[in-house]
Amino acid sequence: MSTDETQNICGLRREDFQTTINGKQTDLYILRNSLGNEIAVTNYGGAIVAIMVPDKDGNLANVIQGHDNIQDVINSPEPYLSTLIGRYGNRIKEGKFQLNGKEYQLAINNGPNALHGGPNGFHSKVWDANQVNDHAIVLKYVSSYGEESFTGEVVVWVAYTFTDSNELIIKYQATSNKKTVINLTHHAFFSLQGIANPTPAIDNQLCEINADFYLPIDETSIPTGEILKVDGTPFDFRKEKAIGQDIDADNEQIKNGSGYDHCFVLNKKEEGELSFAAHLKEPVSGRTMDVYTTEPGMQLYSDNWADGYKGQNGATFPRRSAVCFECQHFPDSPNRPYFPSVILKPGQPYTQKTIYRFGIDE
Repeated sequence: MSTDETQNICGLRREDFQTTINGKQTDLYILRNSLGNEIAVTNYGGAIVAIMVPDKDGNLANVIQGHDNIQDVINSPEPYLSTLIGRYGNRIKEGKFQLNGKEYQLAINNGPNALHGGPNGFHSKVWDANQVNDHAIVLKYVSSYGEESFTGEVVVWVAYTFTDSNELIIKYQATSNKKTVINLTHHAFFSLQGIANPTPAIDNQLCEINADFYLPIDETSIPTGEILKVDGTPFDFRKEKAIGQDIDADNEQIKNGSGYDHCFVLNKKEEGELSFAAHLKEPVSGRTMDVYTTEPGMQLYSDNWADGYKGQNGATFPRRSAVCFECQHFPDSPNRPYFPSVILKPGQPYTQKTIYRFGIDE
């Protein structure tokens, strides 16, 4: 990477992301494509701190929420802000599950439940980084046996690639030396109009989700176990509609999530196929984003808990100023045998691929 920081169109400086944590170095890595667009990543938690893509007039803006220095990333009011999530994305009821006849108890860090691999999950680890070329980086992390109370030593590789089609491709691979559970995802907070002070609300962004069913949740945000049709509910995004249209509907599920914080069951012809999951269109800038994934589910999160905290380059992040499309297996799957399996066995590779493709509405 060039040491001439003035060449980073995102305005982030490499030295602001450099520190040593438990003997491991953190840094900032810049991915560029031939169109002159840019993605900035730090190997602390795999956090993506900039995605610079054009609007309909060709103006570049950062469309992802993050911080502009390593200390703010570490101490963020939103610890999962645009980071990699593991070992288990989303929630596990009361942090308990059984595997091989043994009960495991995880840390409780979200009401009565375990969330996103625990307080010291993958989002808070320094990953080994190898920038393979101008537009790709591979991150590696070895999660030790017993880390955050999970069994098995798990070796994880995540590759970020920024293509000349303005696609951010995230490929995940993992192996374990013992039978364990795993559910990896990326918790990107997208603000397609561009981050600002304050970052605009997402209410008028038009969203389509390729799902006929969703998972209802209880008042602690754990799936009830039902798989319900979206038809006739605020969760019907099969045709494009504004995110804000039903976000405060008089609906028990909306109240349980304080907005959208639900897993959608993506329509698939076959298990593990890479297929269309969602489309997002921001009418002011004309920016669009399409999501493709091999995962069976996608958590739609409408950023219901932000309070206007400070982000990169003077931006602030009010409530509902971002939307997350977290491609993943279903929440609480270890306790729901009929959900797609999250068990990883020795010798069996875990693989996953998710694509975020940025464009302009013609």
